Amino acid sequence: MKQPKKLSGQMLVRLLLLTVVLIAAICTPLGFQHKGMPEVKALAMKEQAAGESATHTVNLAAPAAEKVQPVHTSAVGSAGASAALAASQAKKSETPQANNKDKQGKTVYLTFDDGPSPHTDQVLEILREEEVPATFFVLGQQAKRYPEMIRRIVDGGHVLGNHTYNHDYDALYDSFGHFWKQVKATEEVLREITGTRTPLVRAPGGTYGHFDKTYFNLMEQGGYKVFDWNVDSGDSKRRGVPASEIIANVKNTKLQDQIIVLMHDGGGHEQTVKALPEIIHYYKKLGYEFGTLSAEQQPVQFSLDPSISKKKNRPAPSAEWIASNVVPNAALFEPELPLTVEAGGLQTRLEPGEYELRDGQYAAPVRLMMERLGADVYWSEATQSAFINWGDAYMVADTRRGVLTAVRQDGTNVEWEVTFERKAQALWIPLRPLLEALGHPIVGVVSTAGERRVSAI
Repeated sequence: MKQPKKLSGQMLVRLLLLTVVLIAAICTPLGFQHKGMPEVKALAMKEQAAGESATHTVNLAAPAAEKVQPVHTSAVGSAGASAALAASQAKKSETPQANNKDKQGKTVYLTFDDGPSPHTDQVLEILREEEVPATFFVLGQQAKRYPEMIRRIVDGGHVLGNHTYNHDYDALYDSFGHFWKQVKATEEVLREITGTRTPLVRAPGGTYGHFDKTYFNLMEQGGYKVFDWNVDSGDSKRRGVPASEIIANVKNTKLQDQIIVLMHDGGGHEQTVKALPEIIHYYKKLGYEFGTLSAEQQPVQFSLDPSISKKKNRPAPSAEWIASNVVPNAALFEPELPLTVEAGGLQTRLEPGEYELRDGQYAAPVRLMMERLGADVYWSEATQSAFINWGDAYMVADTRRGVLTAVRQDGTNVEWEVTFERKAQALWIPLRPLLEALGHPIVGVVSTAGERRVSAI
C-alpha cells in the first residue's frame, strides 16, 4: 500500500503508538491475553483530539444490497377458508412430493401448530409408540418457554417449522415487515436451542386472506417455504372440539396421494391428543406412509384471495429494506461455502465456520481475517479494544462503547456504531463497517450456488 512521502507530526504520534503496541505484543502474544496497554488508548484519544471528530453511524440492520440470486416464486397460496382449501386440493401441482422412499407413493404429513405446550409431550409419546414422524410449526414465545420440548421434538426425529413468534394476527398482517420480524425472532430462538435454522414456515390462520403477492414473493426470495394444508382436522374451529368430531373431519376429507393434516398441540387441545391414535391408524390402514415436510418439496398453498389488496391497505417494503433484509437471507439456507474477501488488491478465503451471516451482513473474527490480509492486530485487555494497522490505515475497535474509530491521516476520526461479539477468545466484527473504516468500502457482495464473495475497493 502507498506510504506517505513525509512524516507529519500526526504520523510521528502514530509511529510512537505502534512502538508501544509492538513492545506490548512481544511481551504478550496473540489472542485476548494482553493485560495492559492503557497508554495505547490514551494515544489513540490524543489523535482524536488533534483534529475535528466526524461521526458516522452505520445502520447494521440495513446494509447495502447483497447480490443473491433470487428464487422467483409464483403467488399460489392462502389459508383458512374451506373454499381455498378445496381449490388447493384441485391443484395437483401444488401438492408436495413425498419425503419418503417411494416418491410416487401415498404419504401423509402430520403437522402440529401453536406449540410447544404440555400437550406436545403427549403427542410425542403417541408418535413414538406408533413409530410415526411429524412436523411441528412452533411459536417462538412457546419455544422460549419450553426449550426442552423443542429438543425432544428434534431428538425424536421430527422436524421443526416456524409459526411466527406470538400468533398475533393484527401485527402479523399489518405489514410484511412485522411478519418478517416475527419469523426472524422465532428463527433465532430455535437456533439458540438447536443450533440450526428452519426454512419451513406456516402462517398463523393460513395464507388465505392474509398473504398477498408481496408476502409470498418475499418469503420465497428470503429462502423460506410456506406450507398450508389440504386436510383440516377442525380442532381449532372453536374451543373444546371433541375428539370424535376431529376424527370425522379427517376421515371425511377427500383422499390424495400427498396429504398434509393440520392439527394443534397448543394449550387447550387435549382432544387432539385423544384423537391422534385413531387418525394415525386410519391412514395406516389405507396404506399411507408417514413423512416430514422439507424445503425440497413443493409446498401446498391455498389460492390467492383476489380481494386481499382491497381488504388490506398495507405499505409495501422499500427496495432498500428488501435488499438489506430479504435478499441476503436466502444464503442462510444454502449449502455452506467458503467466503472470499477481496480488499486493497489482496484477497483471503474464509472457510465455513470462519464467518457468519448476521442481520444481512457477513461477520468474521477480526484477527483471523485481517492478519491473513497482512495487517497487524493487537488487543488491550485493559481497554477491551482491538487496534488494527493495515498499511496507511489505522483503526480502533472499542468493544465497551460499541464503536469502530478510523484514525485518518489528517488527524480527524470517523466512528461507526457496531455490534461486536466475543466468541472462543475471538472478536467478531461485521465486514462492511470494518473494511469501510480501513478505507476499503464494499462495492459488491455475491452469493451463488458456487461461491460467496465480498469485493471491496
